[in-house]
Amino acid sequence: MRKILMNRKKFISLAAGTVALAGVTGYSLSDKSNYIRSDRTDQPGGTALTLDERAILYLASLAPSGHNTQPWFVKYIEPYHWIIGNDKTKWLNGVDPTQRETMLSIGAFLQNLEYAAGNLGYDCDFVLLAATNEEESVVEVRLAKSTVQVYDIEKIKQRRTVRSHYGNEVLKNDDVKFLIGTDAEYIHFIPNTSKQCHWLSEQTIEANRIQSYRDEAQKELSEWIRFSSRDAEKYRDGLTTAGMEIEGIAGWFLRNFYDKADVMKKTFREQSIDKVRNQVAHAAGWLLITSNDDSVASLLEAGRRMERLFLNVREKNIALHPMTQLLEEAVTRQKLVSSMGMGQPVQFILRTGYLKAYPEPVSLRRPVERFFRG
Repeated sequence: MRKILMNRKKFISLAAGTVALAGVTGYSLSDKSNYIRSDRTDQPGGTALTLDERAILYLASLAPSGHNTQPWFVKYIEPYHWIIGNDKTKWLNGVDPTQRETMLSIGAFLQNLEYAAGNLGYDCDFVLLAATNEEESVVEVRLAKSTVQVYDIEKIKQRRTVRSHYGNEVLKNDDVKFLIGTDAEYIHFIPNTSKQCHWLSEQTIEANRIQSYRDEAQKELSEWIRFSSRDAEKYRDGLTTAGMEIEGIAGWFLRNFYDKADVMKKTFREQSIDKVRNQVAHAAGWLLITSNDDSVASLLEAGRRMERLFLNVREKNIALHPMTQLLEEAVTRQKLVSSMGMGQPVQFILRTGYLKAYPEPVSLRRPVERFFRG
C-alpha cells in the first residue's frame, strides 16, 4: 500500500505540479473532462437589459481578477445608465485586506466595458463615486450613442492568463515597445538577464512559501478552487483544473479525488511552492505596472492599464502570468519597496515570456444576470 501511495504522489507531482495524493473517501469517477468556458452558452433573459447592454457587460466581465472571483456587480439605474459596484461577497480578505486588488480588477472591467461599448457605437461617461476601496458604489457610467470606435473584441474574448510552457528568450525591443505603447512611465520590463529579475524570482518563491503556510490565505484559496466540474458549472468562477492548466489524467484525478480539505495539507502546500519555483525559472522576465499613488482613481487606472497590456500580448505570442504574492505579503512587499527603487507604487508583477502556441481561454464567467442588480 505504501508503494502505491508513493507512486501516486509522484504521478501527481510530475503531471500536475501542484498537488499530492490525500486520503479522501466517497470518490466519484464520472468527472471525465475539464469544464471550460465554451462548454456553456447563456441565453439572455430575466433582466431589463437590451441586447447591446448585455453584450457590453458580458465582454466587460471577461476581465481578470484574483482567484477569478469577479468582484463586480452592475446596478441598473435606467437604460445605458448603471453603477459599477464592489461585490463584498467576492473579497479576498486573506490576501487582499485593503481591497487594492479588488479595485484593480474593477479597473480592468471598466477598460473592457469601454472597448466593447465603443465597438457598438457608444461613448462612455465615467464618474468616480468611491473615495475608498471598501465602498460599494465605485463608478457611475452613462452610455450615449456616438460614432462606432472599431475595436477587435476578439482580443477580449481570447485574452488568457497562461501559466506554463514559457520560453526563456528575452523579449525583443520592438515587442516591448509595442506592448508598453504610451504607458512607458508606468510599465517596466525587467529582463531575465538582470539582477533585478533574479531578485524578483527569488522573492516570488519566498512570498509563495509564506502565503502557502499562512492558514488564513490557504483556507481562502481552498474556497475558490473548483475541483469538480459540478462545482465549476454551479459557480462559474474560481480556479478550475483547466484554469490551473491541469489536463488529462492528472485533471481527472483531481476532479474525482480532491476537495477543499486537501488544499490545507502539507503535501499540497509544498507542491504549490515547487510549482512556483519551476514557473519563475522559465520566463523572459517580469513586467511591473506602477501607478501615481494608491488612491481609488489610480488603482482603477492601473487596472485599465494592465488590461490594455493583456489584450495586446497574444498577437505577439507573449504570455502573462500575474504573480501577486510578493505584493500581498508584508515582509516581501517592504523588501520590494526598498530594493527595486521604484518611484511609484507597484500594483502588478507579471511573469512574461514567449509561447510556441497560444492556448484558448478556459476560465469561467458568471452570466450577466448573476452580477446584474435591477
